[in-house]
Amino acid sequence: MELHQLETFLAVAEEKSFSRAAVRLHRTQPAISQVIRKLEEDVGETLLDRSARDGSLTAAGELLREYANRLLALRREASSAMEELKSLERGRLQLAANEYTCLYLLPVLDAFRKKHPQVDVTVHRSLASRIPDELNLRIFELGVISFKPDTEQYRSVAVYADTIAFVVNPKHALARAKRVSITDLGEETFVAHNVPSPLRRKVIEAFERHRTPLHMPIELPSIEAIKRFVAMGNGVALVPRLTVARELETGDLVAVPVDELEVRRLLRLVYRKNAKLSYAATALLQTARAMATEVGTPFHYQVER
Repeated sequence: MELHQLETFLAVAEEKSFSRAAVRLHRTQPAISQVIRKLEEDVGETLLDRSARDGSLTAAGELLREYANRLLALRREASSAMEELKSLERGRLQLAANEYTCLYLLPVLDAFRKKHPQVDVTVHRSLASRIPDELNLRIFELGVISFKPDTEQYRSVAVYADTIAFVVNPKHALARAKRVSITDLGEETFVAHNVPSPLRRKVIEAFERHRTPLHMPIELPSIEAIKRFVAMGNGVALVPRLTVARELETGDLVAVPVDELEVRRLLRLVYRKNAKLSYAATALLQTARAMATEVGTPFHYQVER
């Protein structure tokens, strides 16, 4: 049983005539008759009472008409839904980010939602190191990471340039310093993130390179906790500048430049290389590009090879 057969059957049932159905469907009457005969063979029932002059349906025909109408309505609904998806009047966007990289997404998602309010957005929290592998599981389409992924499997777009910020409480002895050297930090108490990351490795390596002790007696589970703890007057911290932008603006924390720790980090939107992105995901990339153009540094948009 095929949809075109059901369309022909409904036309005959509604027109109560093979000839009028043929005119309506721009086909010949013999062609219409052949379709109906084939349909009756497929369902194993007579659908039209050929002894009646008013084109009456048999009991089987009445039953099939009900289902035919529902099936064709579903096809129309599906076609309409696909058009809505294409025009972003509906849809769902699935992304992954960690606590830090999610902060980049917020202004981009704000702009995206203002333009496409009918698209549902879900951001999954994940460790950055796991995001490329999780992309392959197709749980989400796009991820945000701070390292360049395997170019054989993934495509990446650099979208934000961030740096490391050495932050202290406003009352800390170094708060008024214009610049410090890494060797000045050997006796400081660092509040660290207890999740292994490329940033943590770079910091440890930098202190080792300059033969300076790195005291990390306090480790906390989130950057938010680290910020608050340091703001209370407990130690110092090295965190992505993006994560302390608000605290630096309000004066809850002070950033002091460290000559040997000017590390630039690129945040990237990443997706599977052979993936056919949804209309929603493509629109988010367009939004990221527009933000880079309109806002400028630190936002930018560069497709990586």
